[in-house]
Amino acid sequence: MNDLVKDHLKEYRQIPLFAGISDEDLLSVFQCLGSYIKTYKKGEIIVLSEETVKCVGVILEGSVKMIKEDLWGNKTILAVMEEKALFGELFACGNTMAATVSFVAGKDAKILYLPFERVMRSCSNSCLFHHRLIENMVTLIADKSVKLMEKLEITTKKTLREKIICFLTFQAQRNNSRYFTITMGRVELSEYLCADRSALTRELNQMKSEGLIDFDKNTFKILKAFSK
Repeated sequence: MNDLVKDHLKEYRQIPLFAGISDEDLLSVFQCLGSYIKTYKKGEIIVLSEETVKCVGVILEGSVKMIKEDLWGNKTILAVMEEKALFGELFACGNTMAATVSFVAGKDAKILYLPFERVMRSCSNSCLFHHRLIENMVTLIADKSVKLMEKLEITTKKTLREKIICFLTFQAQRNNSRYFTITMGRVELSEYLCADRSALTRELNQMKSEGLIDFDKNTFKILKAFSK
Protein backbone atom coordinates (compact mmCIF):
# COMPACT_ATOMS: atom_id res chain seq x y z
CA MET A 1 0.00 0.00 0.00
CA ASN A 2 2.82 2.45 0.80
CA ASP A 3 4.23 1.99 -2.70
CA LEU A 4 0.83 2.95 -4.09
CA VAL A 5 0.72 6.07 -1.93
CA LYS A 6 4.24 7.10 -2.93
CA ASP A 7 3.29 6.86 -6.61
CA HIS A 8 0.20 9.03 -6.18
CA LEU A 9 1.00 11.48 -3.36
CA LYS A 10 -0.04 14.48 -5.46
CA GLU A 11 -3.49 13.00 -6.17
CA TYR A 12 -4.09 11.96 -2.56
CA ARG A 13 -3.05 15.38 -1.30
CA GLN A 14 -5.93 16.94 -3.28
CA ILE A 15 -8.59 14.78 -1.61
CA PRO A 16 -10.50 16.83 1.04
CA LEU A 17 -10.41 13.96 3.55
CA PHE A 18 -6.61 14.21 3.65
CA ALA A 19 -6.40 18.02 3.77
CA GLY A 20 -3.72 19.29 6.13
CA ILE A 21 -1.90 15.95 6.32
CA SER A 22 1.73 16.06 5.21
CA ASP A 23 3.19 13.80 2.56
CA GLU A 24 5.20 11.99 5.19
CA ASP A 25 2.10 11.33 7.32
CA LEU A 26 0.12 10.18 4.30
CA LEU A 27 2.52 7.26 4.08
CA SER A 28 1.42 6.25 7.58
CA VAL A 29 -2.32 6.85 7.14
CA PHE A 30 -3.06 3.72 5.18
CA GLN A 31 -0.92 1.44 7.28
CA CYS A 32 -2.61 2.74 10.42
CA LEU A 33 -6.14 2.34 9.03
CA GLY A 34 -5.74 -0.96 7.20
CA SER A 35 -7.21 0.50 4.00
CA TYR A 36 -7.51 -1.18 0.61
CA ILE A 37 -8.47 -0.40 -2.99
CA LYS A 38 -11.05 -2.00 -5.32
CA THR A 39 -12.10 -1.24 -8.89
CA TYR A 40 -15.57 -1.41 -10.47
CA LYS A 41 -17.02 -1.27 -13.97
CA LYS A 42 -19.71 1.28 -14.90
CA GLY A 43 -23.09 0.08 -13.60
CA GLU A 44 -21.58 -2.44 -11.17
CA ILE A 45 -23.13 -2.53 -7.70
CA ILE A 46 -20.70 -1.39 -5.02
CA VAL A 47 -23.02 -1.66 -2.02
CA LEU A 48 -26.50 -3.15 -2.15
CA SER A 49 -29.32 -1.82 0.00
CA GLU A 50 -29.49 -3.51 3.42
CA GLU A 51 -25.83 -4.58 3.26
CA THR A 52 -23.68 -3.72 6.25
CA VAL A 53 -21.38 -0.76 5.62
CA LYS A 54 -18.21 -0.86 7.67
CA CYS A 55 -15.95 1.25 5.47
CA VAL A 56 -15.96 4.75 4.07
CA GLY A 57 -15.29 4.85 0.34
CA VAL A 58 -13.07 7.52 -1.21
CA ILE A 59 -13.53 7.86 -4.97
CA LEU A 60 -10.09 7.95 -6.58
CA GLU A 61 -11.40 7.62 -10.14
CA GLY A 62 -14.84 7.64 -11.74
CA SER A 63 -18.13 8.36 -9.95
CA VAL A 64 -20.65 6.69 -7.65
CA LYS A 65 -24.44 7.05 -7.64
CA MET A 66 -26.52 6.78 -4.48
CA ILE A 67 -29.79 5.12 -5.51
CA LYS A 68 -33.04 4.48 -3.66
CA GLU A 69 -35.35 1.81 -5.08
CA ASP A 70 -38.95 1.26 -3.95
CA LEU A 71 -40.96 -1.99 -3.76
CA TRP A 72 -42.06 -1.62 -7.39
CA GLY A 73 -38.54 -1.19 -8.75
CA ASN A 74 -38.74 2.58 -9.31
CA LYS A 75 -35.30 4.11 -8.86
CA THR A 76 -34.39 7.57 -7.61
CA ILE A 77 -30.89 9.01 -7.66
CA LEU A 78 -30.32 10.72 -4.33
CA ALA A 79 -26.80 11.93 -5.13
CA VAL A 80 -23.93 11.49 -7.56
CA MET A 81 -20.45 11.57 -6.00
CA GLU A 82 -17.48 12.42 -8.20
CA GLU A 83 -13.71 11.95 -7.80
CA LYS A 84 -12.29 12.88 -4.35
CA ALA A 85 -15.70 12.57 -2.69
CA LEU A 86 -16.77 10.13 0.02
CA PHE A 87 -19.66 7.70 0.16
CA GLY A 88 -21.03 5.32 2.77
CA GLU A 89 -19.98 7.48 5.69
CA LEU A 90 -23.57 8.24 6.76
CA PHE A 91 -24.27 4.52 7.22
CA ALA A 92 -20.87 3.44 8.53
CA CYS A 93 -21.27 5.79 11.50
CA GLY A 94 -24.77 4.57 12.40
CA ASN A 95 -25.76 2.04 15.03
CA THR A 96 -26.93 -0.66 12.61
CA MET A 97 -24.50 0.20 9.75
CA ALA A 98 -27.07 -1.20 7.26
CA ALA A 99 -27.42 0.79 4.05
CA THR A 100 -30.93 1.97 3.15
CA VAL A 101 -29.75 2.79 -0.39
CA SER A 102 -27.54 1.18 -3.02
CA PHE A 103 -24.29 2.56 -4.35
CA VAL A 104 -23.56 1.94 -8.02
CA ALA A 105 -20.56 2.90 -10.16
CA GLY A 106 -21.65 5.77 -12.42
CA LYS A 107 -18.43 5.36 -14.39
CA ASP A 108 -15.57 2.90 -14.19
CA ALA A 109 -14.39 3.54 -10.65
CA LYS A 110 -11.44 3.02 -8.36
CA ILE A 111 -12.36 3.17 -4.67
CA LEU A 112 -10.15 3.50 -1.61
CA TYR A 113 -11.78 1.93 1.44
CA LEU A 114 -11.12 3.12 4.99
CA PRO A 115 -12.58 1.16 7.95
CA PHE A 116 -14.78 3.77 9.65
CA GLU A 117 -14.15 2.49 13.18
CA ARG A 118 -10.40 2.96 12.73
CA VAL A 119 -10.87 6.39 11.18
CA MET A 120 -12.95 7.77 14.04
CA ARG A 121 -10.97 6.18 16.88
CA SER A 122 -7.47 7.48 17.46
CA CYS A 123 -4.89 4.75 17.44
CA SER A 124 -2.70 3.93 20.44
CA ASN A 125 0.08 6.08 18.96
CA SER A 126 -2.20 9.17 19.03
CA CYS A 127 -0.99 10.19 15.58
CA LEU A 128 -1.42 13.91 14.92
CA PHE A 129 -2.60 13.14 11.38
CA HIS A 130 -5.32 10.91 12.80
CA HIS A 131 -6.86 13.82 14.72
CA ARG A 132 -6.85 15.90 11.54
CA LEU A 133 -8.44 13.00 9.65
CA ILE A 134 -11.29 12.88 12.18
CA GLU A 135 -11.86 16.65 11.84
CA ASN A 136 -11.95 16.35 8.06
CA MET A 137 -14.36 13.42 8.22
CA VAL A 138 -16.82 15.30 10.44
CA THR A 139 -16.73 18.30 8.11
CA LEU A 140 -17.38 16.14 5.05
CA ILE A 141 -20.28 14.35 6.75
CA ALA A 142 -21.82 17.75 7.50
CA ASP A 143 -21.35 18.82 3.87
CA LYS A 144 -23.04 15.63 2.64
CA SER A 145 -26.00 16.29 4.93
CA VAL A 146 -26.40 19.77 3.43
CA LYS A 147 -26.47 18.32 -0.10
CA LEU A 148 -29.11 15.79 0.90
CA MET A 149 -31.18 18.63 2.36
CA GLU A 150 -30.88 20.38 -1.02
CA LYS A 151 -32.14 17.23 -2.71
CA LEU A 152 -35.11 17.14 -0.34
CA GLU A 153 -35.94 20.77 -1.07
CA ILE A 154 -35.78 20.14 -4.83
CA THR A 155 -37.96 17.02 -4.89
CA THR A 156 -40.66 18.48 -2.64
CA LYS A 157 -41.47 21.20 -5.18
CA LYS A 158 -44.96 20.76 -6.63
CA THR A 159 -44.26 21.04 -10.36
CA LEU A 160 -41.51 19.77 -12.62
CA ARG A 161 -40.56 23.29 -13.63
CA GLU A 162 -40.19 24.28 -9.98
CA LYS A 163 -37.94 21.26 -9.44
CA ILE A 164 -35.79 22.20 -12.45
CA ILE A 165 -35.53 25.83 -11.36
CA CYS A 166 -34.57 24.84 -7.82
CA PHE A 167 -31.95 22.38 -9.11
CA LEU A 168 -30.41 24.84 -11.57
CA THR A 169 -30.38 27.57 -8.91
CA PHE A 170 -28.39 25.37 -6.53
CA GLN A 171 -25.96 24.53 -9.33
CA ALA A 172 -25.46 28.20 -10.18
CA GLN A 173 -24.86 29.03 -6.51
CA ARG A 174 -22.40 26.17 -6.13
CA ASN A 175 -20.46 27.25 -9.23
CA ASN A 176 -20.86 30.96 -8.46
CA SER A 177 -21.91 31.41 -12.08
CA ARG A 178 -25.02 31.23 -14.25
CA TYR A 179 -22.98 29.15 -16.71
CA PHE A 180 -22.12 25.65 -15.49
CA THR A 181 -21.87 21.97 -16.40
CA ILE A 182 -23.64 19.26 -14.43
CA THR A 183 -22.38 15.69 -14.06
CA MET A 184 -25.70 14.00 -14.81
CA GLY A 185 -27.13 13.09 -18.19
CA ARG A 186 -30.88 13.33 -18.90
CA VAL A 187 -31.68 9.85 -17.60
CA GLU A 188 -29.79 10.45 -14.34
CA LEU A 189 -31.26 13.95 -13.97
CA SER A 190 -34.81 12.64 -14.45
CA GLU A 191 -34.20 10.00 -11.78
CA TYR A 192 -32.69 12.64 -9.48
CA LEU A 193 -35.72 14.92 -9.93
CA CYS A 194 -38.16 11.98 -9.64
CA ALA A 195 -39.55 12.88 -13.05
CA ASP A 196 -40.30 11.19 -16.36
CA ARG A 197 -37.42 11.59 -18.81
CA SER A 198 -39.64 12.66 -21.72
CA ALA A 199 -41.45 15.20 -19.52
CA LEU A 200 -38.09 16.57 -18.35
CA THR A 201 -36.87 16.97 -21.93
CA ARG A 202 -40.07 18.76 -22.96
CA GLU A 203 -39.91 21.13 -20.00
CA LEU A 204 -36.26 21.98 -20.58
CA ASN A 205 -36.96 22.68 -24.24
CA GLN A 206 -39.95 24.84 -23.29
CA MET A 207 -37.84 26.84 -20.84
CA LYS A 208 -35.23 27.26 -23.58
CA SER A 209 -37.82 28.51 -26.09
CA GLU A 210 -39.07 31.02 -23.48
CA GLY A 211 -35.55 32.39 -23.18
CA LEU A 212 -35.13 31.39 -19.55
CA ILE A 213 -32.20 29.03 -20.09
CA ASP A 214 -29.88 27.75 -22.77
CA PHE A 215 -28.13 24.40 -22.77
CA ASP A 216 -25.96 22.08 -24.79
CA LYS A 217 -26.10 18.55 -23.44
CA ASN A 218 -25.02 18.86 -19.78
CA THR A 219 -23.88 22.48 -19.94
CA PHE A 220 -26.46 25.08 -18.90
CA LYS A 221 -26.72 28.85 -18.84
CA ILE A 222 -29.41 30.74 -16.92
CA LEU A 223 -30.41 33.65 -19.15
CA LYS A 224 -33.03 35.30 -16.95
CA ALA A 225 -33.70 35.47 -13.24
CA PHE A 226 -36.30 32.88 -12.30
CA SER A 227 -39.54 34.32 -10.98
CA LYS A 228 -40.67 33.14 -7.57
